[in-house]
Amino acid sequence: MKKKGIYPGTFDPLTYGHIDVIKRSLKIVDEVIIAVSNDSNKDYLFTTEERVELIKESLFKDLKFKKKIIKVVSFETLTTNLCKKFKATTIFRGLRAVSDFEYEFQLAGMNRKLDKNIETVFLMSDVDKQVISSRFVKEISRLNGKIDNFVSKSIQKALKNKL
Repeated sequence: MKKKGIYPGTFDPLTYGHIDVIKRSLKIVDEVIIAVSNDSNKDYLFTTEERVELIKESLFKDLKFKKKIIKVVSFETLTTNLCKKFKATTIFRGLRAVSDFEYEFQLAGMNRKLDKNIETVFLMSDVDKQVISSRFVKEISRLNGKIDNFVSKSIQKALKNKL
């Protein structure tokens, strides 16, 4: 049976830090479902549909990932419900710094209470990618800074057009 994992997030936009977590998760499972949150409580630069399409462009066109091992979906439900829908047994969460851990630890605990059959795996990205955040990338782009070390060509173009 194929092992599946969910990597949920806002991905506004997808960065090389996110991509590093995707690569690492593919060493653990056969298929990763990138779940793009449509949380109406947040203010996004890109719509959910735009983020889904940008992730697909970035992964499949720019970086040449195989479509059969990665699925990109949007969601507005509990992550544990999404896991059930796709028969995924693992939730992947990326950690950049120790400051991320407390929130992620609490979230993993709640997900465990909701479904004890789903494991949360924390993955650190490479040291050179740990400082990359979507928020910083947007700010650097807004100020006409160079972002090619942080995001793929499709994302660079989308940010330039949007800002």
